[in-house]
Amino acid sequence: MTTPRRAPGGFPVVGIVGGGQLARMCAAPAAELGITLSVLAEAEDASAALVIPSAPVGHHTDVEAVRAFAEHCDVVTFDHEHVPDDVLDELVRDGVTLHPSPSALRFAQDKIAMRERLTEIGVECPRWAVARTAQDVEAFAEACGGWPVVAKTPRGGYDGKGVRVLASAADVADWLALAAEQGGGDGPLSGGVLLEERVDFVRELAVVIARSPSGQAASWPVVETVQTDGICTEVLAPAPDLPEGLAEAATEAGLRIAGELGVTGVFAVEMFQVRHPEGGHAAYVVNELAMRPHNSGHWSMDGAVTGQFEQHLRAVLDLPLGDPTPRAPWTVMANVLGGDYDQLYPAYRHIMARDPGLKVHLYGKDVRPGRKIGHVNVSGADLAGLRERAEHAADYLQGVVTE
Repeated sequence: MTTPRRAPGGFPVVGIVGGGQLARMCAAPAAELGITLSVLAEAEDASAALVIPSAPVGHHTDVEAVRAFAEHCDVVTFDHEHVPDDVLDELVRDGVTLHPSPSALRFAQDKIAMRERLTEIGVECPRWAVARTAQDVEAFAEACGGWPVVAKTPRGGYDGKGVRVLASAADVADWLALAAEQGGGDGPLSGGVLLEERVDFVRELAVVIARSPSGQAASWPVVETVQTDGICTEVLAPAPDLPEGLAEAATEAGLRIAGELGVTGVFAVEMFQVRHPEGGHAAYVVNELAMRPHNSGHWSMDGAVTGQFEQHLRAVLDLPLGDPTPRAPWTVMANVLGGDYDQLYPAYRHIMARDPGLKVHLYGKDVRPGRKIGHVNVSGADLAGLRERAEHAADYLQGVVTE
């Protein structure tokens, strides 16, 4: 395996397991910080491998490939949360510095462990339970006041995958059968099926936190995330018209979770804004955790003094954290999904000429319908105008509009 070439002056090498777009977007801030990146990529043409010179090919489930990769890194972090426990255990035995640590990462890998821990530390969550039988599902639905309820696979789900809305226990019979087969193993349903009440929420929010090994922490403003078919399509930063006290409460919850779970690096807490059951002030419940830079923080690349990718590198190296203050009153991020254009460059040139204020970030991925292939950011003082500009650019790149 190729050894990454170190920069002069004793600057460190940061290894990233996984060659997706999150690793790719660390490249520019790493260069600005003088840090060398090395990426364990799934293929030679992986998103990050196209822009990071040190990108040996290897899979995150291959223990020996990951060990050989980590040997040449000062610290190792992750593009995703799917590295198996046995691989992480080997790295710990080798003395590799991992951020986040396996003990923290498990709470993003296993939704049942996450719910148990958040409940222990008093963080507001939806009502939840673990089911192994149809009777368990029916009892939970009755406790929630009836159907529907939500079922999730504890491991492996993302972007709406591994989530079902149930109208009866029959809707999850196949998962219960798999849970029985996988019991005691390490499959996605080995711990049972996670059940949650279906939350009647006002909108979805997220707070992104950075925390260093020494305990320094910083947060960006709470944002609103807009979901379409289970995929985030737009982020508004900061979330408009937040009720008094909600931003502070949500941020405090994010900081508390990061501290209690011992998170290092950038960390996202996805939340539902809900109405107080007694008609009082607005409140929130925590939906998901992500222990890595996150889609809800992409706006910060252009909209904050320090973006989430630079902050992640600072955090995992225990450098002083940067300033997360927004540069403008509003920033809107719109995800670009694969659409009608196999060749994006003509559309890319068009939207840059039409709106020079846009910041366009494409991930070097082949276009497939519905696949996240990039995002656009735009900042300013007119939120409605920014949303229109960002949505038009994303739609043009997808072929939804042609003018």
